[in-house]
Amino acid sequence: MLSLLRSWLTPAPDSRVAAIQRQGKSPWAESVHLLWSAWVFITPVFGHDYTLRWALITLASYPVFVLLFAKVMLAPRRTAPRYAWLLAGMSIALAPWYPSGIAYFIYGCVSCALANSRRFLTLLLRLLALNAAYALVTSLAGYPWQVLVAVPCMTIIIATVSHVERMEQEKDAALKLSQEEVRRLAATAERERIGRDLHDLLGHTLSLITLKLELSRKLFDRDAEAAKREVTEAERVARHALAEVRSAVTGIRATDLAAELASARLLLESSGVHLDYAPPPTGLPVEVERALSLVLREAATNVARHAQASRARIELERDANTMRLRVSDDGRGFTAGEGNGMCGMRERVRALGGHLSIESARGRGTVLLVTVPLLPSRPSVADLEPAGSGVPSSV
Repeated sequence: MLSLLRSWLTPAPDSRVAAIQRQGKSPWAESVHLLWSAWVFITPVFGHDYTLRWALITLASYPVFVLLFAKVMLAPRRTAPRYAWLLAGMSIALAPWYPSGIAYFIYGCVSCALANSRRFLTLLLRLLALNAAYALVTSLAGYPWQVLVAVPCMTIIIATVSHVERMEQEKDAALKLSQEEVRRLAATAERERIGRDLHDLLGHTLSLITLKLELSRKLFDRDAEAAKREVTEAERVARHALAEVRSAVTGIRATDLAAELASARLLLESSGVHLDYAPPPTGLPVEVERALSLVLREAATNVARHAQASRARIELERDANTMRLRVSDDGRGFTAGEGNGMCGMRERVRALGGHLSIESARGRGTVLLVTVPLLPSRPSVADLEPAGSGVPSSV
């Protein structure tokens, strides 16, 4: 019996409780809605109806109500509405003898919104049908006209609010999943690119070094000079490969400014901040692009966590000798001292001989402006792409 009850109360994969668990929330938090069922015990106050009949019906119906409400949350999306209808039907059946059942009816109507209906028109038609049946039974039972007006208004309003909130929660969950999928695909693509680059870079070179060392071993006893030349060639190839590996690692570690802008957009828009930005200029020196990317990451994090903004803008401007980054928002601004993140940004900009300034006033937003000199002699990120298995032609 206990195992049967446990299996009956196990949440289905597409149930409301399962969706809450996938969001990392406790399903027990939903039980707070049961507090509204206190009206079952309060309603008799208005009519002085605390009778033995009320006590017996409450004792028999309240556990059924809790069980049906739980099944609305635990059942598959396809069958959950049945329990909402049963809950409302129980209230309608008890209406002639049990005015406290109004609370059950409201729960039944609201559960229709929680259970399945994605289309509001479908939900509205169900609510109208339930309220028509309830109005018919309660009017024949002699309920006051105020009940016939208040209950339909109450159930439709609460169910509509619940329906809208549920749709927004599902959209937020879908957005979160899409963001995680984008990050996962980006990480997978980057790993594949690094694997290809390292294979192209090291595969032929290491094979060549191995062949030359094998040849030098065979020539060691017969022709020491030839063996020495082969070892010298292998050393030169190894040094060249080492230089290319260092260049490739520098390119891998270099943060891409375009990728950082896309990441900032995901971060801010998931925090409710609309971000405007234009594509960054290309061909920036590695040191400049890396520093600006890290500054941009810290600035976007600050906007998401502290600014309480609704809009933000990122501007990147380049001229012959200077690169400027401007990050602005319409948030609350700040007047307090700078934290570790701001100090880190200043140090990175200062290391490039640049300048960082902040304009902020409480209630008027914040503007961060970074200006750094460009050094044309330094390679760009594009120049640091792994050069494959390039080996000097003389080898």
